[in-house]
Amino acid sequence: MKILHTADWHIGKKLHKHYLHQDFELFINWLLALIREEEIELVLISGDVFDLANPSAEARRQYYLALKKLSLLKCKIIITGGNHDSPTMLDAPREILEALDVHIIGGMPQNPVDCLIPIKNKNSELELVVAAIPFLRDSDIRAAEEGVTYDNRIEAIRKGIEATFTAAAASCKAQYSQIPVIAMGHLYAAGIETSDSERDIQIGNQAAFQASQFGDYFSYVALGHIHKPQRVNASTPTFYSGSPLPLSFSERKDEKRVLLLDTNTGFEPISIAIPTFRKLNKISGTLKEIKAKLANLTAEGELTNLIEVALIEENFDAYLIAQLDELVTSFSAPKLEIVKHRASFKNRLKETGQLFENHRHLEDLKPQEVFDKMLEQHSYDDRTKVLVTQAFQEIVEQIHTADHL
Repeated sequence: MKILHTADWHIGKKLHKHYLHQDFELFINWLLALIREEEIELVLISGDVFDLANPSAEARRQYYLALKKLSLLKCKIIITGGNHDSPTMLDAPREILEALDVHIIGGMPQNPVDCLIPIKNKNSELELVVAAIPFLRDSDIRAAEEGVTYDNRIEAIRKGIEATFTAAAASCKAQYSQIPVIAMGHLYAAGIETSDSERDIQIGNQAAFQASQFGDYFSYVALGHIHKPQRVNASTPTFYSGSPLPLSFSERKDEKRVLLLDTNTGFEPISIAIPTFRKLNKISGTLKEIKAKLANLTAEGELTNLIEVALIEENFDAYLIAQLDELVTSFSAPKLEIVKHRASFKNRLKETGQLFENHRHLEDLKPQEVFDKMLEQHSYDDRTKVLVTQAFQEIVEQIHTADHL
């Protein structure tokens, strides 16, 4: 059986005020062609289907249209919820979608056995079982009890995640002995490489999950949440497929991929590169260098390329900022658009440095970065800073959890 592993579609994503609807359409069309060519029978989508818990009407339309097109190819689809997804919204049409051979596990069921999905091959023989474990929220893995220390809570999260995967393995062993099992997960594993676009989870990523805690029962672990495709150092083949589209400029150099498994040859996946539909460019240097680089830049892919410009000069000069603004405003080239620009000066007075720091875009900052800046304004001792930071991270996590109920 051929199986495709993907994740982190983030349908409805907006990158510097540009919706990525067209990018997603092109990806789905490419994916459909790949499924036909490779005769793929099972598609795994490991969380973060949507970018927002309450996606727009257009994002929902794209989602259901994609599922319709995929189901027409007679391949089974299993979708788990991620930290960006609303479990309630994903689970709502579950019964209807099951008629199309689309299985949804938006949130962790009360009975973990409900996460186990047996998969039959074309001969109606049981080929494998998928333990479709979604993003595990605070309420799924621990109780927030008074008197519990910060360190204990982090360890409780790790143990809670481990217990969930261990229970799934035990259930599979009891019900489906000798049948290969693929586990799906949406989490932050220790030792992996991140990008700017992933939202911190489980107390600011402090509860990083050790790969050894997956155990050695599963034949393959299909992960989501991290946008750069990579292997996790584990005894079992454990992979992040990464996102199919670049979701921030920090991902502009990543080669986006899907992973293809063939159970006839084992569970080591083949990595298949996704075409670049829209290139992201980052240009930096002096004003003269930026002008030269823009003049030599050519568009790649089918869609308008987006450009970030960073002016770097030795000394602060308001006239240079005005020239940069004028350059950005007047820039015009086929399928190229500057979406963000900023300036920095190596030698600057403290006052002008503070003034220009305000030109940073708020959308570029994570809540933790804003909090850290505010914390610098207070003369707390080291222990107080740690306690305040821990409290802030827990509040952020509670807000994200409430948003997805």
